[in-house]
Amino acid sequence: MPPSVTLLGPQRRPTLDRVLAALDVRGPIAAVTAGWQERETDDAELMSLLGERGLNLRLHARWMDVLQADPDYARAEREHRVVLDELQQLYLLRLDHALRATYAVAHRTDGHPRIQAIALDDALAVVQQIDEMHLGRIAELRAAFRDAWQPYDREMVVKHREEVAGALLHADCLVVAGGHVGDLLAVLDLFRVADGLPHRIVAWSAGAMALTDRVVLFHDRAAHAPAQAELLDTGLGVAPGFVALPHARRRLRTDDLLRMSVLARRFAPARCLVLDDGVTVDLDAGAPPAQARVIDPDGRIVEVDV
Repeated sequence: MPPSVTLLGPQRRPTLDRVLAALDVRGPIAAVTAGWQERETDDAELMSLLGERGLNLRLHARWMDVLQADPDYARAEREHRVVLDELQQLYLLRLDHALRATYAVAHRTDGHPRIQAIALDDALAVVQQIDEMHLGRIAELRAAFRDAWQPYDREMVVKHREEVAGALLHADCLVVAGGHVGDLLAVLDLFRVADGLPHRIVAWSAGAMALTDRVVLFHDRAAHAPAQAELLDTGLGVAPGFVALPHARRRLRTDDLLRMSVLARRFAPARCLVLDDGVTVDLDAGAPPAQARVIDPDGRIVEVDV
């Protein structure tokens, strides 16, 4: 059975303890704070919310241990990340041109409505094609790296993976915090966390993003200029059919219906899930409850009709 997933809004004012109580989580709770990077073990507040049942899996520290013990692999991994970063920058260059063209088409008001709609659909299809090609290239590069370096079979990785699997085997719940989503995805993959998930997962911010099919970075309110929403990578896929948008109202120009509409239509049929402060979204049976909010094709934030 796939795990039951609960996605939360940002935990600046924590709701985690109340959510775990409402979900009747009684057994041990494994925690992932790897997105906090070097601050991974600054987890006193989180552990207090978990009571005496929490165990930090320390995935970031385990990753650093692997790199220190295996310098050849560490060098190869750094080079691999440089290649992926370059791929991301070139993708963003193509994506920016395609999205600017999409907005230009959408802003035209002097044409025939039917032709206008066709042109907009075609422009969005180009954006979607760039997205899919990018994910395909990432997959190709990652497969080549794995074939060359066999990361899952390296001695220190196996050691840590077995320890993580043992902790997950006894866990009643896994909680995944936010932080740097790229590092979070890297360690979840390296230690094959998806292979031993407990029956309940609770996640927020970058942790929520990491559980979806496709991880999307977004920030309409960046200091220099609105940034184009970009596909970063694939996630664990245990929350399929959604694009998680933490801090959505802080980061999105929700009053720009055109921009919001393009975002929703671009990633359809996946639904853009708004995860603001205080939000709790249960994904049992693959469908969110009525209080969940998504961006509809017209660019409005609406409650899901279930």
